[in-house]
Amino acid sequence: MTRVLIVYGTTNGHTAKIAASVATALREVGIDVKATQASHGLPQLEGYDGVIVAASVHGGKYQPSVRRWVTANAAAMNRRPGAFISVCLGVLQHEERVQQDVRNIMARFLAAAGWQPTITTTVAGALLYTQYNPLMRWIMKRIAASAGGDTDTSRDYVYTDWAAVRAFADEFAATLRSSKAAPALPPVQTRVA
Repeated sequence: MTRVLIVYGTTNGHTAKIAASVATALREVGIDVKATQASHGLPQLEGYDGVIVAASVHGGKYQPSVRRWVTANAAAMNRRPGAFISVCLGVLQHEERVQQDVRNIMARFLAAAGWQPTITTTVAGALLYTQYNPLMRWIMKRIAASAGGDTDTSRDYVYTDWAAVRAFADEFAATLRSSKAAPALPPVQTRVA
């Protein structure tokens, strides 16, 4: 049976829900999945055929636990199909400058870690006003207002396109199937002069 490890970072719990949704979609097509939060220890990649990492952007960076785990495991991750899910509210803004910033955040992270995932995506997260402390609520309201977003802090707003999350999981499952079906490459031969 094909086995996939999902490692995620979450600040207010929404990225955990996205990781769980991906795990459910993969299990429905017969893939054995383990999902774990990066801050709950350092899961090992041995025995897994593929890996998915999901992390949310806060202040232009992903969670430190995710950055550490990916950096420590990049070489092993580059030897198997991998996917990265960036959770960022900036994806909702349509200005090219903001979209370029969103792409740059992901590109800088992957380059610094040395990981080259097979596929990547950016999905919108949530404004969880009711879970924020007063300072964070004020900050997020100001950011949302400047972007033309929702500012009623008495409720939460989920912007995640769950159908797109499911489609991404299906795409990764297809990537795994095609990597399993591909014939093994012969070992690289080294000549000694």
